Amino acid sequence: MTPVMRPYLSATSSFASGKSSPRDFLELCLGDLETWEPKIGAFVAVNLAGARAAADASTKRWRDGKPLSPIDGMPVGIKDIIETFDMPTEQGSPLFKGYATQRDAAAVAALREAGAVVVGKTVTTEFASTTARDTRNPWDLSRTPGGSSSGSAAAVAAGILPAALGTQVIGSTIRPASYCGCYGFRPTVGAINRGGSYDYLSQSSTGTIAATLPEAWQVAYEIAIRVGGDPGFPGLFGPARAPAAQKPGRLAFIETSGWALASPGARRAMEDALKRLAAAGVELRTRASDPKVAAVEDAIVAARQRSGDINAWESRWPLNTYRDRDASKLSDHALDRLKQAEAMTIEDYRGLIAERARARALYAALASDMPATISLSAPAAAPVGISWTGEPACTVHASYLGIPAISLPLLRDEGLPLGLQVVGFEHRDADAFATAAWIEHALA
Repeated sequence: MTPVMRPYLSATSSFASGKSSPRDFLELCLGDLETWEPKIGAFVAVNLAGARAAADASTKRWRDGKPLSPIDGMPVGIKDIIETFDMPTEQGSPLFKGYATQRDAAAVAALREAGAVVVGKTVTTEFASTTARDTRNPWDLSRTPGGSSSGSAAAVAAGILPAALGTQVIGSTIRPASYCGCYGFRPTVGAINRGGSYDYLSQSSTGTIAATLPEAWQVAYEIAIRVGGDPGFPGLFGPARAPAAQKPGRLAFIETSGWALASPGARRAMEDALKRLAAAGVELRTRASDPKVAAVEDAIVAARQRSGDINAWESRWPLNTYRDRDASKLSDHALDRLKQAEAMTIEDYRGLIAERARARALYAALASDMPATISLSAPAAAPVGISWTGEPACTVHASYLGIPAISLPLLRDEGLPLGLQVVGFEHRDADAFATAAWIEHALA
């Protein structure tokens, strides 16, 4: 059975007339939940009674002509690293089985204020890191959906949800979006308030996985206008509706370390996309043709290792307290990360973030020449097996650089989804969206 995504925004045109309603839409989603969830295991908890009550309230608002926002009534999922008052937040760890804070994270509170219908908590890897759970890819049940936002991507791909929250510190939003054929949006670091999210590392960003590009924007926007960005950050910039398509005069193709790992099918798909963009009149820069692009490529070649080291230091707390509580409930990966952190010094960390700042400055120098850069979202289709969430070599540079990234489900490898990644510049998320919208139209 081939999964089919279920957009929401296009359905709202019939709500005011009563031809359809948010409750009707929710029931369609719950039908897909019943069909797909036993196969893919995207959720750790659901609140169907609460969802139906929220959908009924939304139905009344639409019929009264008073929706709270364009996403009023939209069924959404919340990655289980983010707090919800009505369901536990287990962080993908047996250490927190059944743990309920009885409060909403900032992003969840904002979604409810916008009228969104919170259906459930979606599966995350342990502490939004490496150790996978049992979620499967709807396109091929023998394959991973990616991670750490595993359940969010699988649920959107299967049509259970039009949108869900993810987080990314290495590749945890863009990679699963790529593997599952969804739209993924990782905003500029700090653009979405992470209060109540346990994915708090300095490269992490709360983002969206959605059935359409406009929905990926709208969900993020509705959060940002209500709770802003992280403290000390200006929040997400951009219009009240998804930015209109804008043809870029120039783009840079960033190979990343993932290009050397790319499958033959992924290479062919990307090379064909580049040819078509060039034929459409877009000037393409590469490391071979532009010294500034080459400097960026050189600066990000060690991004994965350095990101891992930064994340390790920043994870020393709370992992040390978790170990003291019950080390038997931590994965070997978590214990190894803590061991690495305890072997590091503050000077090690300072050197790492200084090098990261240098790389960010080199990338920012491209902003005067182009609105975005492009690359693969993953080096191949989702790998077989569910014990590993896949190779992050194509995504880590955006996290390391703290910049917005979007995955467009435009490519194929082995007959399965593969994303084309559009990476923007700090606080220019809207420009990246406008470029992505044009690329989607040009390559569709």
